Amino acid sequence: MKTGGIGAGERTSGNRGLVLGMLCFVYVLNFLDRQLVSILAKPIQDGLQITDSQLGRITGFYFALFYCFIAIPVGWLADRTSRVKVLSIACGLWSAATAACGMAGNYGQLVVARMAVGVGEAGGVPPSYAIISDTFPREQRGTAMGIFNLGPPLGSALGVAFGASLAAAYDWRVPFYVVGAIGVLTAVLVYMIVPEPERGRFDPAPVSSADPERDESFGQAIRGFFGNRILAVAALASGAANFITYGLSNFATLFLMREKGMALEQVAIWYALAVGIGMGAGIFVSGRLIDRFGVGNKAAYATIPALSLVLALPFFLGFVAADRWEVALILLCVPLFLNSVFLPATVTFVQGEVDPRARVISGALLLLVMNLIGLGLGPTFVGMASDFFRPYHGEHALQMGLYALAPMYLIAALLFMWLARLIKRASSSPERS
Repeated sequence: MKTGGIGAGERTSGNRGLVLGMLCFVYVLNFLDRQLVSILAKPIQDGLQITDSQLGRITGFYFALFYCFIAIPVGWLADRTSRVKVLSIACGLWSAATAACGMAGNYGQLVVARMAVGVGEAGGVPPSYAIISDTFPREQRGTAMGIFNLGPPLGSALGVAFGASLAAAYDWRVPFYVVGAIGVLTAVLVYMIVPEPERGRFDPAPVSSADPERDESFGQAIRGFFGNRILAVAALASGAANFITYGLSNFATLFLMREKGMALEQVAIWYALAVGIGMGAGIFVSGRLIDRFGVGNKAAYATIPALSLVLALPFFLGFVAADRWEVALILLCVPLFLNSVFLPATVTFVQGEVDPRARVISGALLLLVMNLIGLGLGPTFVGMASDFFRPYHGEHALQMGLYALAPMYLIAALLFMWLARLIKRASSSPERS
């Protein structure tokens, strides 16, 4: 029961749209910064003389190594302090590191700068998940998470359009400087504009975040997440889906330019539109679908992503096989849409299953698995596969590397079906009724 006076919760309730818009913009910058190296892969490769394997590691494994593991202690800290302050500091840090990427004179310096970006971005998404969950009631969270998760497609689209245009007009280093400066300014605005919401205010049994007797230790929070079979499988299935997302997106522009003949200026317009519309529509539609079907049937959080991945596979194969970039790009729009469906579904499901006091670290642990598998291994796998096939397939080596990504669609779909089965079993057990 609420006491008198107007607290942080009431202020947040009156400005939900502003809060969501601000958090979404921060996520746009988060993803824009993260994707710039992939978007500008061709000119960076030409300027720093790096291989596909090196590109895969720098956009995948090296970044994910810091991004994933640092997110855990940052999430635990944010659950016990101000989530807004953690988000603001993180935004400032990753933006400064993005500017440093533009100063790199060799591969080693670019690796260090990318790791610093990963350190900063570790404090970006998990606090935002928790802020949204305590700002919107349960029946609106799917749509809110869907809108928030427009950050990746919008960030990728703006990165392609903005980054490729600046690189074509000036130099590949300029986009890093400009985006970094915008991010530092945004960090200040987050601190000034976004209020800290009351923890658990929309949940059935709100708890006080100041109750020290109920506070979990760092180790207990981790054991509680991975000890829950449903949450662990949700994270694993999302990781498999993210393997596809990052394996494809981190090499798509390089593939279209090197093997399909697309120019940087064409990438800036047409690929940007495909990413923005395809991924954006997929994420938004997913949020609406889970709000429609997930409330009465929790298994929908898993069956909807499973179906989307199966439907995406033939269009992905068509994209890789197409002989012209125009045809390839049209076919790519379908997997861009369908590959994105899992994200709002899984995030909303996990945030609704855990204690309100553990939402940030639960989001961080979800991202740990999701990004260690997806971001860490997806691009690394495709880059290594491309270099492996080079002696046999020459200029079409990257095409073969992308073909090698196809089986993961079925693996991810099967994992989501397993998750749906676990959810149905738990929902029908006496303990859950």
